[in-house]
Amino acid sequence: MRYFLPAVAVAALTCAASTSLAAQPQQHHKRVRVASHVSLHVSRHSTLSGRSLVLRGRVQPGGRHRVKLVLRGSGGRVLKARSHANGSFAVRWSASRPGAYRVRAYGIHDRVVRGSVSVSRRLTAYRQAEASYYGPGLYGNGVACGGTLEPGTLGVASKTLPCGAEVTFRYHGRSVTVPVIDRGPYVAGRDFDLTEATKQRLGFPGVDTLLASR
Repeated sequence: MRYFLPAVAVAALTCAASTSLAAQPQQHHKRVRVASHVSLHVSRHSTLSGRSLVLRGRVQPGGRHRVKLVLRGSGGRVLKARSHANGSFAVRWSASRPGAYRVRAYGIHDRVVRGSVSVSRRLTAYRQAEASYYGPGLYGNGVACGGTLEPGTLGVASKTLPCGAEVTFRYHGRSVTVPVIDRGPYVAGRDFDLTEATKQRLGFPGVDTLLASR
């Protein structure tokens, strides 16, 4: 009998310990997302509409992460990519129409990293346009969009673009952005009439083909 009582006591203690362990809440270890950084670069900041360029960057820390590229502009769109094991990604894109664009890359949050956003990059898509210039003999006259044409007036005449619309022109490495101030040209085959001051800024000869963002 003296051996039976200790055995019963041990069994009772074991049962109590098991019940106590079962009553304790289960510990769930949540994976903590780490901060991330996404960078973005463009292969060139100016291009012809319809011609492709490369948007590339990197997500840190590395790994296979989802990336979204948002292009804002006249032909803006959203592109999706997935980074390589080292975090790098690259997407080829072509502008469907001329215009000024801004692009950002967004690193999408996942089980490993939190979301991140890159700095904004600017790029301009151009089209080829025929242009001439005007001014001498017309200074002091009014222009269609209001105001007076002077030798130092920077602007352009267009038959279709609204008054005040800004157009960026590029010619042999030079560029200038000016507003639409007048109507014209009225010579067949020509798209724009530059003021003399705009012509001089570009080093434009007078009548030629240049690049225009509109």
